[in-house]
Amino acid sequence: MTDLQNEVDFVAEHDIEIHDLANQIQKNVLDMETGMRGYVLTGNDEYLEPYNEGNRNWLDNYNNLHSQLADNGAQKRNLEEIKPLILDWINTSGEYMINAKKGHKTTLIKQYFAKNTGKKITDQLRTQFDSFLATEKESTTKRINKLNEHTNNLKLILYALIILVTVFTIAIAVFLSNSIVRTIKQVVNTIKGITDTNSEIDLTSRIKVNTRDETQELAEAMNQLLSSLEKHNWVQKSLTDISTLYQGITDINELSRVFISKLAPLFQAAYGVVYLRREQGGEVDFVKVAGYAIADDDLVKTHFRYGEGIVGQAALDKRIFLIDQIPDDHFKITTGLGASSPRNLLVAPILFEDRVEAVVEFAALQPFQSEHLTLLDLLQDKFGSSISTVAGRMEVERLLAESQILTEELQAQSEELQAQSEELQMQQEQLRLSNDYLEEQKEFAEQRALELKKAKDELEDYSIKLKMSSQYKTDFLANMSHELRTPLNSILILSQMLMENNSDMGGEEVAEYARVVNSSGADLLRLIDDILDLSKIEAGKIEILTDEVNVTEIPQTMKNMFNPMAAKKNLQFEIKTDPSVPPVITTDGQRLQQILKNLLSNAFKFTEQGSVTLQIEPAPSEKAEKLLNNQTSKPVLAISVSDTGIGIPAEKQQIIFDAFQQVDGTTNRQYGGTGLGLSICREFTRLLGGELEVQSEPQKGSTFTLYIPSRLEAEESVPVDVQLAMQEVAVTNEVNEGPKTVEPSLPQAEEECPDGQLFKGKRVLLVEDDGRNVFALVTALERKGVKVQVAEHGKEAIEILQKRADYDLVFMDIMMPVMGGYEAMKIIREDLGMHHLPIIALTAKAMKGERDKCMEAGASDYIMKPLNIDQLFSLMRVWLTEQVIQD
Repeated sequence: MTDLQNEVDFVAEHDIEIHDLANQIQKNVLDMETGMRGYVLTGNDEYLEPYNEGNRNWLDNYNNLHSQLADNGAQKRNLEEIKPLILDWINTSGEYMINAKKGHKTTLIKQYFAKNTGKKITDQLRTQFDSFLATEKESTTKRINKLNEHTNNLKLILYALIILVTVFTIAIAVFLSNSIVRTIKQVVNTIKGITDTNSEIDLTSRIKVNTRDETQELAEAMNQLLSSLEKHNWVQKSLTDISTLYQGITDINELSRVFISKLAPLFQAAYGVVYLRREQGGEVDFVKVAGYAIADDDLVKTHFRYGEGIVGQAALDKRIFLIDQIPDDHFKITTGLGASSPRNLLVAPILFEDRVEAVVEFAALQPFQSEHLTLLDLLQDKFGSSISTVAGRMEVERLLAESQILTEELQAQSEELQAQSEELQMQQEQLRLSNDYLEEQKEFAEQRALELKKAKDELEDYSIKLKMSSQYKTDFLANMSHELRTPLNSILILSQMLMENNSDMGGEEVAEYARVVNSSGADLLRLIDDILDLSKIEAGKIEILTDEVNVTEIPQTMKNMFNPMAAKKNLQFEIKTDPSVPPVITTDGQRLQQILKNLLSNAFKFTEQGSVTLQIEPAPSEKAEKLLNNQTSKPVLAISVSDTGIGIPAEKQQIIFDAFQQVDGTTNRQYGGTGLGLSICREFTRLLGGELEVQSEPQKGSTFTLYIPSRLEAEESVPVDVQLAMQEVAVTNEVNEGPKTVEPSLPQAEEECPDGQLFKGKRVLLVEDDGRNVFALVTALERKGVKVQVAEHGKEAIEILQKRADYDLVFMDIMMPVMGGYEAMKIIREDLGMHHLPIIALTAKAMKGERDKCMEAGASDYIMKPLNIDQLFSLMRVWLTEQVIQD
């Protein structure tokens, strides 16, 4: 068979290779001839590529073919006769004619084709190759015939061997069948008894065989199987018994006690203990919680750490330790008649999801069996899962209590917001809708707390969400308090000063006061309008009034509105309108303009340099089909607002449109705002039947795209019921106006007052980022003869105090960009060491515990915005007088 295979390989590889090489050489010659003729006829160098390729390859193919014919002298000589013909053609025809063409020797070319020298050589080559291939084909045919003859002989030999082996096998089978049939019947009967579920088999019985042959091995194997089944049956029964003990247990210590009390007798152990995982302060200990046959005076260690002792090492390695030959003084098992030393020790970790939840330890007088280890290995995951389940249930109960506390705190915060609303009731009647909204949120949180009791298995995740929701809403309340109280503060102070209308107040000063009061009132009205819009959307009371909107007027309207802001921030503001945009669409023009104003306000707010672009163009066809349900007869516009500002992180882009959420929800964030603008934009967009999408990259800018369809006129004045989705983990990108600027204070003469000598010449550092409050406070203080230095944030205040420390008093706002008041006061007290410098905290946050937080941060006193100017002066008298006494 080996020789036959070698012959087959020789024919398949050698003969076919010779045919391929011969054909390849013949093709190379043909390519050279074709390339030469094409070049001579056209003069194009591209025809020389096949000539050069064939000229390079024919000799390599010839050498390979020559080496293949090493054992065939006749064919080798035939091949050698072909080589001179190829070389002769190359020299006398190929190279000769190519050089003649390159030299433009037309006469030589005509003479060559007239004599037809090259054709004679190629005809002779073709004859030589045909003869060579015919000889090779005849040789291959002879090899194949010989191969067929050898194959037939091999078939005869194989048939004879098969018949011989079959006869021999039948004889052996008949001889052996009688000797093993009896044992096999016993094994079969035993197996039937095992597989028959209705019959009971004695797993302790064994098959006995007196012979010393294969039947004895079969019987011994069956006996080993019975032993294995007996152990397996014991393991399964024990596993079932122990698993039923876990039901109804809600205390992890009771679970450990039941487990060790059941397992120790099964292992025939005289001693057992369970160590449970405990985490405190980032460190993990394994603490003893239950024992078996442990006396109070036994020296049993109460806890282990990872890698400490065999118990700690078993937890670290996550493997079972089986130790025999324990020293006599290791541990004593006490009975009524005396004490004995165990000889074997078993320590095993209890795992759940590859984490060690507990470690169990057993000691016995006799060795532990393999079935004991198997049972313990199977119990690792089950007991670990039970520990995790019971611990989770206990944690759920703990979280339930915490969630109830959080709900009470949320209710207290809602009550505080109600109190603030009552204070502003005369000036902002419409804020009552905001209180209704907060009441709905309180009821929503209470309902969620009740649902927690019905779904204990989901309590942990829900409790985390509730904490985050409470924190976001707390931050929102603080920021809203700041945004409302900041303009209100300047209104109250300046209006009080205008009421006094002292004779030394000039007309220009009164006009400036009135301008600041008007600006603050407008800011306050915008905040109220945002809250009212959101409340109306939630209540389903927003009406969409559709009418024809002139799209060509939108660019000029937006330019008139935002060109001053662009010029003020030195930004490029560009509006692009596609020529194919329809001149008129049917929609609610007022809501559309409000959406564009909010988006452009955000773009200018977050862009310090670069440009803001408003682009109006037709929406892509797939977006139009989606919005209009494949009714593409109505036009759909795509209005995009692009900026080169700070951008939005990818993880925030899907949640920036949710209410009460901000990218930076802290009170000292750089950009202010209530977190409502983009939420209102999204809801107005939905009411208009459109979509609002965002694409952004941090530090590279953002693009908000509004897809707005033309609505049917029949949809006019139809109230739309909208339920605003309240997400619990989100942030927003919304802002109000450009950066606040400090208005210059007008110098005033010292006001005649009883305490003029106390205030006159005192140096006060005012740390405040709102220009209106700065103007009001500086004006009021300078009228008392106080010298005021202004810092826009905490970091600037620290730099001023480092250069000059002779200030008599510091007014510190709490919520500021760059560095807030809390951090600034701590640095002044601790790093600068100014422990006696009076610092009065000014804050618009009316939250629970705010005064304590200010005092802990280093404030000497605390006053809440909106400020009462008389109360402010009273505080100044107290602290300036105390400072004079100390001096």
